[in-house]
Amino acid sequence: MTPRVSVIVPCRNEAKTIHLLLDALLEQDFPLQDMEVVIADGLSDDGTIEAISAFQARHPQLALKVVQNKKRVIPSGLNRAIEAARGKYIVRMDAHSVPEPHYVSRSVAALDAGIAENVGGVWQIRPQNHGWAARSIAAAAASPVGVGDAQYRYSSTAAYVDTVPYGAYARDYIQSLGAYDETLLSNEDYELNTRIRQAGGRVWMDPAISCVYFARATFADLARQYWRYGFWKNQMLKRYPSTLRWRQALPPLFVLGILFLLLLGLFWRPAWMVLALGLAFYLLVLLAAGVALALKKRDILLAAGVPLAIITMHFSWGTGFLAGLFARSAQRRA
Repeated sequence: MTPRVSVIVPCRNEAKTIHLLLDALLEQDFPLQDMEVVIADGLSDDGTIEAISAFQARHPQLALKVVQNKKRVIPSGLNRAIEAARGKYIVRMDAHSVPEPHYVSRSVAALDAGIAENVGGVWQIRPQNHGWAARSIAAAAASPVGVGDAQYRYSSTAAYVDTVPYGAYARDYIQSLGAYDETLLSNEDYELNTRIRQAGGRVWMDPAISCVYFARATFADLARQYWRYGFWKNQMLKRYPSTLRWRQALPPLFVLGILFLLLLGLFWRPAWMVLALGLAFYLLVLLAAGVALALKKRDILLAAGVPLAIITMHFSWGTGFLAGLFARSAQRRA
């Protein structure tokens, strides 16, 4: 039988955790006979393929196939999976996500109802481990102080939005738009949603559609992640400058402001006082956010960890964005 839904997953070197996603897909309340899972593997060399094969052997009731993603980047993996998919609808997932049991059924119901061309939900952000850094990063990644108006990280209200994480859509529709842009190594979801909106489509976020997302475990990993986000957001904005949002403009402006005042202080000493006052106010805001989250979660260490995580996010994103200004704009696909 031809499945109604194809769940697509880009994956590379996920041997230790891929079972979390596959177990969650097995527990979906959507009929398994109407669903398939297509994993685009980016030439994993850690036993991921063997782990998937072992899962297949234990659970043959879930249709599961693996395709190669020779470019080893997320957008190309998504496109290879879409090409291999047979379902009317595509539900895009991530190898680090764990969808709630109703994720697929509620996504399909919204698409059937014609609510939007792309339907998505919210993240329940969780730490990767019980360490202080992981707990702090997870808390910061779900805080408006850390991520601005990225509603899918904390909102409880359904609404039409600019973008959603992952998303669900009709396969034929998304292929008519050209699917994912393989020249972008990050921000591929936002770029696709921009084209959907420019084509007259709508993007719907419903908190009833939710999945667990595991935040980075260390500050170094967080810095690399947000630097990459900032760099590739800049590349995307070179094509779609009208999509710039205030939350995206503030970090690079903040970094530029610090650099400007530092240099200005060499010629006009009061600039250093202005900088000190500005940074003091910034740190007070972050400390207030950290204390509030520490009290809410009854975890006193968050009072220091959350500000450190937010600083890492803001400065990494801002410097990555500025680095993107001097990089050649990625060329569009032929």
